[in-house]
Amino acid sequence: MESLPQKVFDKMMDKDYCSQWMGVEPLLIEEGHCKIKMIVKKDMLNGFGILHGGITYAFADSAFAFASNSYGRVAVSITGSMSYSKSATLGQVLIAEAKVLSLSYKTAEFDVDVYEEKSNEIYARFRGVVYRKSAEH
Repeated sequence: MESLPQKVFDKMMDKDYCSQWMGVEPLLIEEGHCKIKMIVKKDMLNGFGILHGGITYAFADSAFAFASNSYGRVAVSITGSMSYSKSATLGQVLIAEAKVLSLSYKTAEFDVDVYEEKSNEIYARFRGVVYRKSAEH
């Protein structure tokens, strides 16, 4: 039987056209924890031939969204920030791993690490807070 976090992920991905475009694939979906992967494509590169920072942010934000909604309540981002430590290039496989830091009735805070699949080297770090609505998925 499919778990609640997996059901929520499937429902969200059905209409998450940005994550679909990025080629997001789930690796781990559980309450408060999500690992997804993507391959850096040509149309994700900026003028310097490296992964556009906005795409990196969107990738981390997708992991953040899936993890924060994994409890079954609708959660929407109210703040997020990212720091970049390394540039990704065409063909690299990146992982975004989101983990809950704190969870309350109305808010939750998460960290997301974006790292290269083979080396596990961190490329970017994201921290975000969601507002947890009363509505359920």
